Amino acid sequence: MSVPKTLEIPEGVEVLRAETSRSEHAVHRARAAGERRGSILLVPGWTGSKEDFTPVLPLLAGLGFDVVTFDQRGQYESPGDPLDDYSLEALAADALAVADELLEDERFHLLGHSFGGLVAQNLTIAHPQRVRTLTLLCSGPGALGDSPTRPLKRIAAAIGKVPLLDIHQLREQGIKRPAQITAFLGKRFSANAPASLKAMTQHLLDAPDRVDEVAATGVPVWVARGEADDAWPHDAQAEMAERLGTQIVILPSAAHSPAVEAPDEFVDDWRDFLLSH
Repeated sequence: MSVPKTLEIPEGVEVLRAETSRSEHAVHRARAAGERRGSILLVPGWTGSKEDFTPVLPLLAGLGFDVVTFDQRGQYESPGDPLDDYSLEALAADALAVADELLEDERFHLLGHSFGGLVAQNLTIAHPQRVRTLTLLCSGPGALGDSPTRPLKRIAAAIGKVPLLDIHQLREQGIKRPAQITAFLGKRFSANAPASLKAMTQHLLDAPDRVDEVAATGVPVWVARGEADDAWPHDAQAEMAERLGTQIVILPSAAHSPAVEAPDEFVDDWRDFLLSH
């Protein structure tokens, strides 16, 4: 789970709702400061939201990029109906529709965080001509799988039968956080459309490995994780980077959510890759 350090909206970040050709999304956006260098689309992960990227939006805008992040279909403040299509391919199509609606450039830099990386891989495979670069942040080649620390099978089975707030509180037992953040995380988890959350949880259990298809597109790829990342095994992430023709970048001050845990460090390390493409 991504945990924002603060819920304050930085200066220069717009909060808006976007109607695309496919759906409606809650969005945070920052426009390029000075000379424009391009556009960036940031896709959040499982149980996450646009707030997981808010701290880096002004930093990326300061480098000359228009930047958009959004709640995926059924996440937090974006609506999702029980009968909607929550396949990875459909979520990738949603992300492209957000880019079409809000980004000026035909080709854009694409980042997927955690589960969002699986969505970003699918978008890149389907529309490589639209993706200038792909960044996979604390993500993996396919399914994360079930584990004692992330009992995804139990969570998937409980969704729709147990109130989402009860599931969230069980997951948060023993964790100490500032009261404001605790309240936000409960509100965010409970606001997810159950069908969306269940589908995303299932994808983390059974998503196929499509890394070779991503590599075949020829899209330049940057792979990074926090040093203390606790999701996909570190070896699996390093092997994924190798298969994509690169090496994984380790962010020493971060765990699973570098954009909120170490935003300056993350953007400093990402900067050269972005500016070189």
